[in-house]
Amino acid sequence: MAVVKKPHDIVFYSKCSLGGILSCGLTHAATVFLDVHKCRSQAHSKVWPGSLIKGLQKIVQTEGMAGLKVGWVPTLFGYGAQGMFKFGLNELFQDIIKGFVGEENVNTKVRRIIVQAVASGSAEIFADIALCPFEMTKVKMQVQLPGTGGQMPLKLFQGMAYMSANKEVTRFPFGSLKPLWGRQVPYTIIKFVVFYQTAEFVYDYIEKNSGKKKSDVNAGIQLAITFACGYWAGIFCAVATQPMDNLVSMAGSADNKGKTFGQIASEAGLKKLFTKGLGTRVLMVGTLTGLQWWIYGSFKTAMGFGSY
Repeated sequence: MAVVKKPHDIVFYSKCSLGGILSCGLTHAATVFLDVHKCRSQAHSKVWPGSLIKGLQKIVQTEGMAGLKVGWVPTLFGYGAQGMFKFGLNELFQDIIKGFVGEENVNTKVRRIIVQAVASGSAEIFADIALCPFEMTKVKMQVQLPGTGGQMPLKLFQGMAYMSANKEVTRFPFGSLKPLWGRQVPYTIIKFVVFYQTAEFVYDYIEKNSGKKKSDVNAGIQLAITFACGYWAGIFCAVATQPMDNLVSMAGSADNKGKTFGQIASEAGLKKLFTKGLGTRVLMVGTLTGLQWWIYGSFKTAMGFGSY
């Protein structure tokens, strides 16, 4: 499909927001089984296996197949809302910045990186406000081990009601917002900057070696490149934001009830914060990020806006 240049109006940003809902909501919900293991291995390292295979086996043995989808509903709603703001506002903020400084002044790699970083990071600030209540509810569901007498309901509205009723302890709905920002804002900046720069490198390489510009590459190949560049960006995201991800998961454990994030971090130690659950998270975040860019690119292609 040929890319049709359209003015960036409210319809464009609305469609990009819808693409964001689909890309983030669907991918996170589809891989929630990885999240269940990851959160439990982070929050209950003394009793939960670190191996992904052993962790999934334990879930199935003790809870059946239903245990693999614990928290999928708040995940779908929360990350759908996050994706709406993440992708929609990123497009808007890039246009605002370029309009302010002048498109002709964003003509070097360094300047493009700055615009990409500022726009995506700013968008994520708002995206995390939308995500936080759902993320806190999801984590509380997933770190609750079966058979331990936990009281957290596993349905969305009942779970959020429980979190609200016990907000002195749970700090619902925005108690985890700061560590969420600490995890997600750097993640999103890396996600967008590394993706854009990698895609730019790939298309420059193709043009130098074959003479084909991006517009000459067929849509299927463009979307395959989009997925590969997204997966590559996701690996960087996972490694850079692992400590804050561990803190968010550990905070949902009953063992850390009433502790500050500083206390939890001090007790865990740097090695654990950087390495616990990292392998699973690299697999999860790499796959998620690649699929998110692929879905978003496919949606934008269908709308005539290009592959990303």
